[in-house]
Amino acid sequence: MITSNSKRALAALMLAHCAGMIDLVALPIWVGTLVAHYHFDPMQAGLLASLFLGGAVLASAMLAPYFNPDTARWQAAIGFSLSALLFAVAAQTSHYLLLAALHAACGITTGMSLSVTHGTIARGSNPHRGFALVGIALGVFAILFLGAAPPIVASLGGPVLFYLFAGVMAVGALACALAFPRPSGDGLPRVTQPRQPVPRQIWYGIVGIACMGLVQSMTFSFLERVGSDRGFGLNAVTGVLIALGFVNLLPAPLAALLEKRLPARTVLMAGPLVQALLVVVIMSSVHFAPYAAAASVFAAVMIFTHTFAFGLMARLDRSGRAMAATPAMLMTGAAIGPILGGTLVQGWGYASLGPVTLVLGVAASFCFSRLPRSSAVQTQEALA
Repeated sequence: MITSNSKRALAALMLAHCAGMIDLVALPIWVGTLVAHYHFDPMQAGLLASLFLGGAVLASAMLAPYFNPDTARWQAAIGFSLSALLFAVAAQTSHYLLLAALHAACGITTGMSLSVTHGTIARGSNPHRGFALVGIALGVFAILFLGAAPPIVASLGGPVLFYLFAGVMAVGALACALAFPRPSGDGLPRVTQPRQPVPRQIWYGIVGIACMGLVQSMTFSFLERVGSDRGFGLNAVTGVLIALGFVNLLPAPLAALLEKRLPARTVLMAGPLVQALLVVVIMSSVHFAPYAAAASVFAAVMIFTHTFAFGLMARLDRSGRAMAATPAMLMTGAAIGPILGGTLVQGWGYASLGPVTLVLGVAASFCFSRLPRSSAVQTQEALA
């Protein structure tokens, strides 16, 4: 019997998280490839990425209320298998409408798999630690992908990016089929009333994460482009992406170590503000050093903050249903990000992203302030 505590099951969850969160790693290369190799304008390229993210939102929002640990394994494996097939088909065409349909379909299948993956992590005995561990895996994956993908795409052409995506999804599907955790070993009682409403406070967290996801994708989509358009050079920008990948190894284990030392709500309130200030630096700097410094830590802020959010919110709802909607939380904002960012960049330049992200950062910080303190959640758990 494979349980969520086994090494095989943990490895499967790590690989599934990496495959499902491919946008968090690949978005700048994704949009950059669509602009440079497919010759789409920023708005068109952003829309394709938004369609993928929108499909993931739709799948997660529809499936999360019906999350069932008994069927999660096969939902994850089937979803990633279909994503691998659809990305392979996308590599065969440059027709915009067909690519749009394929991006949306891939988003739906990937979102289904990621939703049940996050729901399964949330049912573990320590969801904060579980999400931190899969975050570490995502950091390692980011280093490998961001270091290898740009030169491969530059030498072999745009379609190879979709083949890389297909390979990642195929690995995720195989891992889920062989070793995805079974519900009998998750350390929690069987959920007998899946229709009970999600605790009201969680909705504030959902809006806050959506705002952070919007800032993340709106900026990350054009992280590579802004560096290239300002003449920093391919090697320098690729170096920043690799550095970003290495930095991304730190926030998840750091969040795990600091789980008991930092108040979760304080971290959540500060995270969006730091994220917004980094965007201002990235999008307004005409010099390489400030751009590189801010860009290299940009994604780490989201990973660190979201680990605390996942842990706190998962403890508010132990059924796993709320956290099964994590892709919808992240990608509702993220789906809007590429197209909104492309529209702003095309109309008013890169610097226009700064003021918009500041407003979103303040909104997210306010929403997180409405969540209960960690001590209050611990009291609720003790009484339960």
